[in-house]
Amino acid sequence: MGKRDDLIAVYASDLKDKCGMTPDMDLLTKVTIGCGPSIYDADASTVAGSQKSELETVKNNFLVKKLGLADGPELMAAIDEAIETYGKSNRNKYRAVIYYMLAKKFGKESVYG
Repeated sequence: MGKRDDLIAVYASDLKDKCGMTPDMDLLTKVTIGCGPSIYDADASTVAGSQKSELETVKNNFLVKKLGLADGPELMAAIDEAIETYGKSNRNKYRAVIYYMLAKKFGKESVYG
C-alpha cells in the first residue's frame, strides 16, 4: 500500500469512529485524489475549524468552485455542521473528510463520477 492508501484508511477510520458514518470508499478515494498533493502537507491536509478565513476558503474553493453550488448562508451552515460532526475538540480535521461529508450532504457525489 502506498502513502495515499494509508491516508485513505485514516480518513475512513475518522469517518467511522469520529463522525459515526460508514464511508463510501469509492467516493472517499475520489475526494482524496481530488485534494491533490495537499493531503501530504501537514498544514494543508487539515481544516482549521476555528479560523474564519480557512472556512471561507473551504466554502469558495470547494463548495462554490468544485461542487458548483450557489453562494449563500446555507454553505457556511453546512461547513459548521461538518465541523460539529467531526468534533470541535478534535484537533486534526482532515480536509478530505470534511470535503467528503460536504459532498454527501449536498448530494454532489456525481462531481467525482
